[in-house]
Amino acid sequence: MSGKLIKALVAIVVVAFAAAYLGSPVLASQALVKAAKAGDEAALDRLVDFPAFRTSLKEELNARLVAEMRADLGDSGRGNVLSGLGMILAPSLISGAVDAFVNAPAIASMVRTAEAPATTPTGRVTPPPAEKAADEDKVRRSYGYRDLNTFVVTLRRDDKPNEQVDLLMQRRGLFAWKLAGIDLTPPTE
Repeated sequence: MSGKLIKALVAIVVVAFAAAYLGSPVLASQALVKAAKAGDEAALDRLVDFPAFRTSLKEELNARLVAEMRADLGDSGRGNVLSGLGMILAPSLISGAVDAFVNAPAIASMVRTAEAPATTPTGRVTPPPAEKAADEDKVRRSYGYRDLNTFVVTLRRDDKPNEQVDLLMQRRGLFAWKLAGIDLTPPTE
């Protein structure tokens, strides 16, 4: 009898560990959304790895800007000369702007509105617009694993179904998660 009891207890422990291990990002991402809706900056500071998030956002915005400028230059590469100059200067402009405006209120605004910062053709970064209370009702969230250590919170607005913002939660230890990246790549369909 004691052998069966030990096996049952081991099975319960394994199942509980697996449930906690796989379910912890859901709880962390829901805590992130709740903190963003409440404007709880202290909770957002705990839930966001700001240096990693800023680096990820810089990479995404630089990639998006380079793609736009290449399209502007055209296939021959003889397009607008200012686009070429912009490709050279844009990374430093984007870096400074992202460092300046990515903070807890900006993260909260992105989560509430599903609006990511944008770049202008000159490389200037514009933060997400100030939201209206009604905008929160237009945001749909979905959750899923990208890999075992990356959990994605996909934000999509009802009025912009072809645009989405993927917030990347990274595992920190066994059960802790932090927002550490963003993916602005449009979904391929």
